[in-house]
Formats: sequence, C-alpha cells, structure tokens
Amino acid sequence: MIEFPDTGWKDYELLDSGAGEKLERFGPYVLSRPEPKALWDKSLPQAEWDRLSHTHFKPGAGFGKAGKEDSGTWERLHRMDDQWWIRYRLNYAEVLSSPDFRYAPSLPPQAAGPSRSSGHGRPLSGEDSTSSTLSLRLGLTSFKHVGVFPEQGPNWEFIYRKCREMEKPKVLNLFAYTGAASLAARAAGADVTHLDSVRQVVTWARGNMEQSGLDGIHWVVEDAMKFASREARRGKLYDGIILDPPAYGHGPDGEKWKLDECLFGMLRTVSSILAPHGFVVLNLYSNGYSAALGETLVREAFGICGKSAEGAASENFRFAPSLPLTQASAGPSHSCGHGRPQFSETAPSADLPRISSGELALRDAFGKVLPLSIVVRLEK
Repeated sequence: MIEFPDTGWKDYELLDSGAGEKLERFGPYVLSRPEPKALWDKSLPQAEWDRLSHTHFKPGAGFGKAGKEDSGTWERLHRMDDQWWIRYRLNYAEVLSSPDFRYAPSLPPQAAGPSRSSGHGRPLSGEDSTSSTLSLRLGLTSFKHVGVFPEQGPNWEFIYRKCREMEKPKVLNLFAYTGAASLAARAAGADVTHLDSVRQVVTWARGNMEQSGLDGIHWVVEDAMKFASREARRGKLYDGIILDPPAYGHGPDGEKWKLDECLFGMLRTVSSILAPHGFVVLNLYSNGYSAALGETLVREAFGICGKSAEGAASENFRFAPSLPLTQASAGPSHSCGHGRPQFSETAPSADLPRISSGELALRDAFGKVLPLSIVVRLEK
C-alpha cells in the first residue's frame, strides 16, 4: 500500500526532488530543504531551484547526528513572511463515494443503510456537513520542519472517516506535534486529547484549532509513556489512538525517549487503553523501519495472531514447514506458537481486526515517487 495526499490540495505541491533535497510549494511560498530519501537526480536545473525558492534550509553542524539530524538554519532567497497559513479540506462525502471506502467489517453492506450512511454510528443527514477545512499555520523552524507534514493527508482522511463512523468517539493523539490529526478528529465530532511534551508546539496546535473554527480539544503537556501508563491504571479507554513517535525525544521533565527501545512498550500500553471496537494509527519516520516491521510490532503488542480478517480470507490456513500435514492438522486451530497452524479451515470471523500497512509518499511534478513514512492502521 502506497498512499498520496489528495491531488486537489491547492495549498501544497512537490515541485521537484533529487540530490538529497525536495522543492515544495506551501501556499504562496516555495521552500527547498534536505530530503535524504531523494536519492535520484533533480529534474529541474539548480538555477531554476534557486529562482523558485523563497528560502533554502542549510544544515548545521549537528546535521546527521542522533537527536540533531535536522538542525540548521534557513537562508532567505526572496522576501517572505516568517509565518503564514495554508488550508486543507477534508471531505467525507468524497470518501464515501470512493471505491476504497470500506464498511465496518462487522456489518454487511446491505445493513449499513443508504449511501449517505456511515454504516457504523450516526447517519449523515442533509444538514450534517460532510466536509471541513483545517487551517494550519506554517513557520520556519531550526529543524527544517515547517509545522505540517503534507504526506500525512491520507492519515487525516482516515481519522476523519473513522471518527464520523462512531458516536462521539474519544481519541488520544500522542506525540501530536502541531495537531493536524487532532483537528481532523475534532472536526468529525470526536472528544480529542492532544498530547505533546513540548509546550510551544501545543500552543501552535491550539492556534490551528482556533483558526479552523474548532474548540474543545483537551491539551496535555506531558511525557507520552507516563500519560498512557496512568490512563491504563485508571482503566481509561479510547476509541481511537494516534501515535507518531520520533526517533529520539525528551519529556518535559527530562524523560528520555528512544524509538528502538521504547516503541514496543508504548504499543503494549496503548493496547490496554484501546476500546474493543477502536482504531489505531501508527506512523513512523525513522530510517530502517519498514511497513512489515511496523505491522509485526502492532500485531505482537496487541496479541493478534497471524493475519487479519482480510488476510485470512485469501489464505485461510498455513502449516508450519517443520510439521507433516497430519501432525499440523491435529494442532489447535488458533495457536500463535511456532510449529502450529495459525488459522482454521473455516471461514474467518467477522470480529477479527483489520490491519493495513504501507508507505505514505509524495509524487513530484515529474512523477518521481518520494516515500517518507510508514503507517500501520488497526481497526478492531
């Protein structure tokens, strides 16, 4: 699975990529900044990059070092504002009409009602708006970021759709940054808790909420692991949990976060606070992580054996290669252990969770595909 932002997004486009950089337009301004995954040549000459760019990010002394990979400064090439706004339009009606739209697995399509019904949760009446526009403030930070990750568009749409399928869902956004995912959930009617360890980006997110005409998001400045563990002890459950953890980080009280060491423990904790019919979105930018690795982490953390309902439908039964057919058939039908079959020969249960994994990418004006993150989505 490779997903791209909506091509109709007027406030963003990837103009070119290559030679370890990307050339992007955010609203009225064009930025050039490093992108290690752009391993090919640029399509436009360097002179054209310089002509188009309002600013160029120049890596600093810490660039490439653990925890300081993206540090540096912006070099202004043309006049531009220090801060500016772009807009992103969510449209649930378009999602409903898309061939990729899927009803909740526990309901057959005929039980979901007419085409304007969400199929699970409240129906969409003629007075219930099916679109919402997010306003996102951008600014030039010392870590090459600008306040939004455009490739996350498909995740915002997924979150918006899932929340509209539920009745007043409770959503927890961990490592929430400037809050586009939180806004997508809130725009769909969710009760949203937005958590980040950096107070400045939480303030940034609050401004995005207000500019988007929304309110009511719960803001938390705390270490993500501490908060999730405390919610687990309290028996708190969330209908949706979003995670976009960094490779390295620190909590407000100096707590250390290292993705390789902490991610699995975080996912195990998250599994204990997810409601029975909830969803999870895990996004990872760290180099070296694949979609397969991310999916395995989620499966193991949530105790999901083998395949999801979708996978089981196409491959109902697998025998361990170390066992002859007769021995494997005699084993339990749903064991996760090595040397045992993982699925029975009967039709898969509709209650099995649905898991999808893949990459979020951008496509530049010359058709080059730039993969930027991996995503795993769990729908229980």
